[in-house]
Amino acid sequence: MLTLPWQPVRTSDGVTRRSVLRAGVLGLAGLSLPELLRSRAAAGAAAADDMSVILVWLDGGPPQHETYDPKPEAPVEFRGPLKAMSTRVPGIRVSELMPEHARMMDKIALIRSMHHDNGDHFAAAHWMLTGYLGSTSTDLSPQYPSAGSVIAKIKGAKRPGMPAYVGLPNTHSVGLVPGYHGGAYLGVAYNPFSADGDPNSESYAVPNLAIPAGVDPTRLTGRKGLLSAFDTSRRDVDATGLMDGLDKFGREAFEMVSGPAARAAFDLTKESPHLRDRYGRNSWGQSALMARRLVEAGVRFVTLTYSGWDMHSSIERSVRNAVPMVDSAVATLVDDLHVRGRLDSTIIVVMGEFGRTPRINTGGVPGSDPVPGRDHWGDVMSVMIAGGGIRGGQVIGSSNSRGEVPKDRPVRPQDLIASLYRKLGIDPETSFDNRSGRPITIGGSGKPIDELF
Repeated sequence: MLTLPWQPVRTSDGVTRRSVLRAGVLGLAGLSLPELLRSRAAAGAAAADDMSVILVWLDGGPPQHETYDPKPEAPVEFRGPLKAMSTRVPGIRVSELMPEHARMMDKIALIRSMHHDNGDHFAAAHWMLTGYLGSTSTDLSPQYPSAGSVIAKIKGAKRPGMPAYVGLPNTHSVGLVPGYHGGAYLGVAYNPFSADGDPNSESYAVPNLAIPAGVDPTRLTGRKGLLSAFDTSRRDVDATGLMDGLDKFGREAFEMVSGPAARAAFDLTKESPHLRDRYGRNSWGQSALMARRLVEAGVRFVTLTYSGWDMHSSIERSVRNAVPMVDSAVATLVDDLHVRGRLDSTIIVVMGEFGRTPRINTGGVPGSDPVPGRDHWGDVMSVMIAGGGIRGGQVIGSSNSRGEVPKDRPVRPQDLIASLYRKLGIDPETSFDNRSGRPITIGGSGKPIDELF
């Protein structure tokens, strides 16, 4: 290998002088610089085509102080009842309830300066999931499609016979099903396929995935042809585009029901009891294991909805019940994907609609549990990201000493979503017409977070 005595100098197209000289060496063997660049571009496109996303949605708004941004030096009314824990990366601490995250900190990145400054559950959830301020508590209807729906529409499933987008174990946002996880004006075909239920239960079965008893699978093909012809004739007179969405939804449903791939992917009995124990023998842990099976089988985007984070009271009891389950489920998911060689092709995001108030209250809303908790807080929150080739072992941005507002490098929801689009090879300037026929870009005002990748 040729060693150069100077530091790399970047040219106008992003190629370093070191790369140019290396390309010259390769050129002696018949590979020119343009060919090298084309091969790199092709490799990048192939990587993007293989990329999946698993979103762990902590519905209700998790407290940043008791998870990813502890403040052990703050006054007690701010730092709360828990201690901070050192991690594998010197200088980075997390909640004492997250020892598994601490162990694998070198594989994850924390954004501690996410904010949108909105305390409305519905507005905040819509903003975090879509990248746009739109729906509110006075107008609940989804205004923009979720990032999962956009990715499902543009990229589709990675393999035939699998849905592009799956939601479990109880897909909703602030009680709305599928809520702001859905396709909005993209249409129902880009809503998540609902696999709702408790995968920890022995009786768990994915709705509408089994062929009805007494039906010969070979007869489904003929029925599919008749339905397709009928739908096509109806679509000729349908100006709303609804039939196109339903037609696509029907085709995908047929492929899932008539083929073995989806049913096999949802079968957790194929996993070892030891691994299932590591994920956690609860709905959250087994759903995380299911997510790993789904992305391996060809699903592009999986949303896991973990509810119960609206902790206005009893903050200590609540987090001691919930945070350890997230710790084991998410950390084991990262480890499992790493061991199986799938971590670099799977992005894991953990977030909710907002954070919680930096100062602990005196007992929640009137008439409720009098034990102190934390209220809504959109002024700053934390997001965890792992996999997908991200640079782990880092913290992006910070909050101030009491966890009230961003101190540096403020990040907005649309920036995170634009980052996901970039990693999946999707141009954030891509646009789709909304219900009024107006073209809306999928990335909005988002700027990709360069430090991540």
